[in-house]
Amino acid sequence: MPMTPAPLRRRSAPAAAGPGQHLQADAVLTGEGDVHDHVRGICFKTGPPGTVGAELEWLVVDPTHPARAVALPRLQRLLAGPMPGGSLVTFEPAGQVELSSRPAPDVMTCVADLQRDVAHLLAVLASDGLTVVPAATDPHPRRPRQLDRPRYAAMEAYFDALGHDLGRTMMRSTTAVQVSLDAGADEADVAARWRLLHTVGPTLVAAFANSPRLGGRATGAVSTRQRVWRGLDPARTHAPTPNGDPAAAYAEFVLDAPLMFTGEGCRPHPGGTLRDWVSGRLPHLDPPTTADLQRHLTTLFPPVRARGWFEVRYLDALPPQWWPVPVTVLATLLERPRAAAAAEHACAPVADAWDRAAHLGPRDKALARAAGALFDAVEAELPAVTGDPALARLVADYRQTYVDRRRCPADDPAFHDSPLVHGPDATTPARQETA
Repeated sequence: MPMTPAPLRRRSAPAAAGPGQHLQADAVLTGEGDVHDHVRGICFKTGPPGTVGAELEWLVVDPTHPARAVALPRLQRLLAGPMPGGSLVTFEPAGQVELSSRPAPDVMTCVADLQRDVAHLLAVLASDGLTVVPAATDPHPRRPRQLDRPRYAAMEAYFDALGHDLGRTMMRSTTAVQVSLDAGADEADVAARWRLLHTVGPTLVAAFANSPRLGGRATGAVSTRQRVWRGLDPARTHAPTPNGDPAAAYAEFVLDAPLMFTGEGCRPHPGGTLRDWVSGRLPHLDPPTTADLQRHLTTLFPPVRARGWFEVRYLDALPPQWWPVPVTVLATLLERPRAAAAAEHACAPVADAWDRAAHLGPRDKALARAAGALFDAVEAELPAVTGDPALARLVADYRQTYVDRRRCPADDPAFHDSPLVHGPDATTPARQETA
């Protein structure tokens, strides 16, 4: 759940200002049309594609006491210095560490920069007796929220009011690999890339599933993280209803999402949706401004989030050796039309299989077939995308280790043998480490 995502900027000059770009932050929204204009002009900004960014999240633990929460001030002190590859270091509510890469001109540069930063991160943590959990959900009982910011307090209150604890689980017990890719050169290209990222989504969820345990127990799913997101708040975490115009569909999704909080102070429980607010049906609130719309956009967590670029959010965090693979796979699919066409054709029969992907992963025969065809398409185009033989070998190694055997990282024996990923009995309370 990235609260401080990498600011993806393109190398070339931006496209001409679209509708909504003239609106200032304090401009009052006069109706639903302003929301549509802003989404089209800002969230679906067009321009020559090519830039790649990625964000990596992990839970940090002390291997001698893996159920204890590592105090956030300790992590902040350890990771206060600059990263050699230029990544930004931030922290999630329970102290999960997040590396956000600089925007890179190609996937090879993005991976190389992040690999330097990951190696540095792991070395710094190891020097203080710490390491990362190589899974996307916390196998130990849920840790306390350590970031006491108005945004997180309001978010927690909103999700608590839904009558389940999935919000706290999401905020405190999940981690991801996220990939940021330019939206496209023009509206047709944007629509094609948007469709592709969603069509291959369930197949990639299955291929990279890495969260079979949560809170000290096996959940029966290979991607428990994906199940948490699916059940959390569908109006803000499921994909927008598809149609031929992704910007219009996304604007409707934005309008129909419930308000989580309002104002710079993140006042919780405003009630209603953005559509209610811009239509004047929430008289207890001042009329919304462009700044209110921008805040609302940050509270939406669909599988692919439109931010002027496409932020792919559906991938589980992976063990440190494997994260370059999904970054490379996604960048190759969007860079090479032949790979995109082959992968989209192969994955179309399972394009809606989000829940099957989370539960069964590659044990589902249709998802396994789609994953094999997708990797075929990617590997055929890799020589044209990256001149790094090591990166191509890593993709091939992942395929041989998992995809060809209808397995995913959640199937690794480490989940049954290591205290880092197995966890204690679910009734054992996690203890907060003091700073």
